Amino acid sequence: MSLFSSFFFSVNGTLLNALTVLIGGTLGALVGDRLPARIHEALFGVLGLFTLLIGLLDALTTKNALIVLGALLIGVLIGEALDIERGLEALGAWAQRRLARPGSTMSEAFVTSSLVFCVGPLSILGALDNGLSGDTTKMVIKATLDGFAALAFGATLGWGVLLSIVTILVYQGSISLLARTIAPALNATPDALAELTATGGLILVAIGLKLLKIRDLRVANWLPALVIAPLLVAAITYLPPLLR
Repeated sequence: MSLFSSFFFSVNGTLLNALTVLIGGTLGALVGDRLPARIHEALFGVLGLFTLLIGLLDALTTKNALIVLGALLIGVLIGEALDIERGLEALGAWAQRRLARPGSTMSEAFVTSSLVFCVGPLSILGALDNGLSGDTTKMVIKATLDGFAALAFGATLGWGVLLSIVTILVYQGSISLLARTIAPALNATPDALAELTATGGLILVAIGLKLLKIRDLRVANWLPALVIAPLLVAAITYLPPLLR
């Protein structure tokens, strides 16, 4: 297999995901101005409720809720110290100044859609499968969901949704390309994926609450928890028996 073929089959799921977001976001942005406000609100309501459902289903897969709690607490402390949310908002605001007319929602569209498309465990698990074996099953599911989500976001927030394609390509593509490197660590601690999935699920719940305007949480600052969760599992696994 050539180097190009190897690269392509490691990221083809991510490329499909980016394509569905491009199509869905474009269609949504084109018809958005023609939809009444109540349709916009309904789309956001459905998207928020669906995000809550997926998040809860993933969160309930945990085998040790204390690991999820610890990961979120430590992750939030790190995220607040780094102020990831402000960084994302600043990047979106820069894009808005460069590309959008005054009064647009490009910054909000970029930040919100980037979080929804990249926080979920499917972003990580699908990209890992794609990179390790070329299996795109999870990525096809995610791409389908993201396409419909992009349609809703495009209709409610406009063209800024398309900027999240860059986030998808960089984030998921990087995971796929690095999958072979981190595979030994994940195989040594299989419970790490379960807790990572549960942690990502709770972050999705927080995003759902934000979309439904129930609670405006600084969700981007929770993202370090996705790294902390598998690290905590590994730490507990290798603790001496007397310290467990």
